[in-house]
Amino acid sequence: MQYIGFNGRIVPPQEAMISVLDHGFLYGLSLFETFRTYGGRPFLLSRHLTRLASGCRAVGIELPRDAQLARVERHVAELLQVSGLRDGYVRYTVTAGDAALGLPETAYMTPNVVVYVKPLPPAAPLAARGRALQLLRTRRNSPEGDVRLKSAHYMNNILAKRELGETPSASASHSAPAEGLMLNAAGHITEGIVSNVFFVRNGVCCTPAIDTGILPGITRGFVLELAQQADIAVEEGYYTWEDLLEADEVFITNSIQEIVPIYTMYDLEDVRWHAESHQTSGGTDSLDFSFVTHQLHQAYQQAIDQHIKAGQ
Repeated sequence: MQYIGFNGRIVPPQEAMISVLDHGFLYGLSLFETFRTYGGRPFLLSRHLTRLASGCRAVGIELPRDAQLARVERHVAELLQVSGLRDGYVRYTVTAGDAALGLPETAYMTPNVVVYVKPLPPAAPLAARGRALQLLRTRRNSPEGDVRLKSAHYMNNILAKRELGETPSASASHSAPAEGLMLNAAGHITEGIVSNVFFVRNGVCCTPAIDTGILPGITRGFVLELAQQADIAVEEGYYTWEDLLEADEVFITNSIQEIVPIYTMYDLEDVRWHAESHQTSGGTDSLDFSFVTHQLHQAYQQAIDQHIKAGQ
């Protein structure tokens, strides 16, 4: 049976009720974090909660005490247990709560917290995770403020996802669905529908700058740190689709899928890039993925192992 975490309690889905007066429903005023557990413990949770707290402050939501680190860890562990899961995909959502119709100037003092868990996709080695990346016509909209919040305003992403289903990559045979890539109004690459984008060129690991309008992804930030620790040169900047086509390696990141290599890239008409034609082995045993991507993936796995051992 499925259960939902709702304002600190664990209840069946039909009991996790949000009022029609909740401004999360009326105005989309809700924020969320998506993360996963390893060894039953949320990974990079303090970073996720820091971003969530920053977003709540920006929109005037008083984050409840239930959102403190130790309480979230305990609540997630309880929710996994009753759901019969050792590990899971977790979505932690804070909605503004009930208020009068209209846009208030005061803070939201009674938010709702909804925690949803579900099974994780089957684990796979890095070489089997490869996906295609499809350029989209749908442009990334501008952020709500100075920095994009991880909010429930997902119309832009949904439009992009619908377009993705009608692109050349959708009709091609791939082991995993393609990810869509959005440009911003200036024509710079931004991010995927549910991921941040990286590419490696001449040994430099590049990713779009925050002020291109991307979400400052938690996994994105962590991978940049891992790269620096490994003495891999990193660069955040403004890049075009043509820059991406000149890359030696391309990969995407998010908190659930971790690091995912890109094997093929499509423009609006056909395939434009294959990993094989840009491959550098870097001394690895397999040419199924490139050296920097492999190196970062190993570092990421080591961090996961340390996280699991710390909880034992």
